[in-house]
Amino acid sequence: MANVELPQTMQAVVCHGPEDYRLEELPTPKRGAGELLVRVEAVGICASDLKCYHGAAKFWGDENRPAWAETEAVPGHEITGEIVELDDAARAEWGVEAGDRVVVEQIVPCWDCRYCDTGNYHMCAVHNMYGFKRANPGGMEEYMVMTPGSLVHKISKDIPPAHAAFAEPLSCALHAVERANITFADVVVVAGCGPIGLGMIAGAAAKYPAQIVALDMDERKLELAQKTGATTVINIANEDAVAKIKEMTGGYGADVYLEGTGHPSAVLQGLNCLRKLGRFVEYSVFKDDVSVDWSIISDDKELDVLGAHLGPGCWPAAIRLIEEGKLPMDEICTHQLPLADFQKGLDLVSAGKESIKVSLIPGGASTQNAGQA
Repeated sequence: MANVELPQTMQAVVCHGPEDYRLEELPTPKRGAGELLVRVEAVGICASDLKCYHGAAKFWGDENRPAWAETEAVPGHEITGEIVELDDAARAEWGVEAGDRVVVEQIVPCWDCRYCDTGNYHMCAVHNMYGFKRANPGGMEEYMVMTPGSLVHKISKDIPPAHAAFAEPLSCALHAVERANITFADVVVVAGCGPIGLGMIAGAAAKYPAQIVALDMDERKLELAQKTGATTVINIANEDAVAKIKEMTGGYGADVYLEGTGHPSAVLQGLNCLRKLGRFVEYSVFKDDVSVDWSIISDDKELDVLGAHLGPGCWPAAIRLIEEGKLPMDEICTHQLPLADFQKGLDLVSAGKESIKVSLIPGGASTQNAGQA
């Protein structure tokens, strides 16, 4: 197709290292063969973006691991945008057309390692990702390129852009639910009622377990958890969650615990509130190391402890949940800010008091949903 008229330069947030992100003017990227050029409509700020910004060892390394994040990269991996340029190779790969709105999975698989070869593309050995590497700039810019091999999905243009961008965290939450193998008889506990936790509650509710117990310290988030599918909520600032859950279960404890807070105390809380032979699913990215008595996992309870990473295979379901209005998205997506206010967005997520999901809208103005002050 013929090139559309594009600006020569664009605004972008650029990572120069921990706590050194800058708004810069960059050349508008050019699409290569088989690639999509996308005008970014919204990019969510993830808790992992915040931990990368603050210098967590997972991203910048320590004595036990090398740095994984790169400087001069454009952050942002919860992305939605409109296709402005593509070629026939891109049409054939993704079944899309100019003008379509798309979302893209965070991982950029190599499709040539043992993990990709066995269908576990989300654990790709190379593990390039949008928003952390220079090779794949993320969505905190006005235009971006989606490269061949990426996993691109169409999503409705009838929903607000911030809602469409929520497909990424929701798919991650659904994958955590899948890892838990929830049954109809289970008592499921979800720790944390932020974006990931609310997605876990929605996914767990679709499995119809006996009970879904939501834990948080924020009454507003607990109210939202009930709207999303929680049958019981516990404010851990006021109640002993472990004692309450054991009381609910005849002294045994919960069957499943989904951790979505990223706070070290939530790990021990989960180990303590689970019954023997229970299932613990860890999703969060932690800023600090976590220490627990591992004999709880082994000798005391023989627990299944499972990790969860990204949202492989869960994107179509996440997109359906959003498009069909199954979630209170207006209350989840609390703040939309222009790209120039990226620092305010990071600070809102860091504070955790006013916001639930904060998104940046390149070229857009600030909005804050009613009732979310």
